[in-house]
Order: sequence, then structure tokens, then C-alpha cells
Amino acid sequence: MTPFVQFLITANVVGFLIENLLGPLTFQWFALWPSPWTNLLAAPWTLVSYSFLHAGLTHLFFNMFALWMFGSDLERVWGAKRLALGYFLGVVTGAIAQVVFGEAFGGGGLPVVGASAGVFAVLLGYAIAFPNRTVMLLFPPIPMPARVFVLLYAALELTLGVTGTVSGVAHFAHLGGMLGGWIAYRYGASRSRWGR
Repeated sequence: MTPFVQFLITANVVGFLIENLLGPLTFQWFALWPSPWTNLLAAPWTLVSYSFLHAGLTHLFFNMFALWMFGSDLERVWGAKRLALGYFLGVVTGAIAQVVFGEAFGGGGLPVVGASAGVFAVLLGYAIAFPNRTVMLLFPPIPMPARVFVLLYAALELTLGVTGTVSGVAHFAHLGGMLGGWIAYRYGASRSRWGR
């Protein structure tokens, strides 16, 4: 496991333990409350802090599993600083996307928690760095190239977000997270190293 991925997994596990010790107060203080949007003016730190909270052990496990699965290889190629940039940009752009579009499509009002936006940033970066690497779906178990997997996943998230088919999931945070990953890919590398 690479250093930054290890740091993120440790920080998320610690956040989960603290959240279970403090109970509902943690969500009240540190979750992202997208409606009304003025909540952000009173608590701007929630643009990041929400990503260290999770709605249960299963939620935490799948986010950390995906982070480990895709993040370690991406960190070896991008380096820790660029991966950190992409991850936290994904967290922030995911929060903003959920505040703006979640409310418009009926997903506002509920607190948003979880590292998913950052994980989606990593996922997009992985698909850019390793476009032809095979990714196996869990349900159903279908192998496909990483770039196809990410495009299908993004299309699914957009469809579910716009239609409101699956409630209780911050679909626009996931899509916004991908934007953060793209920004890190496009602008996060030094000119000398990447020739851009």
C-alpha cells in the first residue's frame, strides 16, 4: 500500500471511530448539509470534513476497498502530491456539485457523508492512467477496460441523479468528484515532468 493511500484509509477509519464515539453530534457538526446552501457559509469546513464520516461499516469498507484497489497504482504513477490534489479536489467539487444539483433534482436536505467523491476522483484518474487495464465488476462479474467501466459508471450516476431513482445516494457528489480527478490530471502535473 502506498503512503498517501495508507494515510487516507487510516484517517477515514479514525473518523469512523470518532463518529461512533460522539454519535449524532458528529454529523451535526461535520456532515455536509446541502439544503439550505447557506449552511456552507456557517460551516465551510464541511466541504472537506464530510468525507471522513460514513453511514455505517459497509459504506466505509467499500469506499476504502476502492481507494486501496485504484489509488495505490495511481499514486505510483502520479505521486502522492498529485493524488492528494485529485482526491481533495474531488471531495470539494463533489460537495459543490451535490449542493447545486442535488437540490435541483430533489436530493437536497439530507446530510452527505462519505469518501465517495474523492474515490470517484481517484477512479477517473485510474481510468486515464490505465485505460486498457481490465476491471471486474462485482455484480454481475463482467470484465471490461477501466475507461469503459468509468464511462458506464458516470452515465449510470448521471441517470440515477437526474431521475432520483435511488434515493439516499449523493450521485452528483460522485460526478463532481470525477471533475476533481480530471482537474488533477489536466493541471496537476509539473511541466518539466509531464511535458505539458
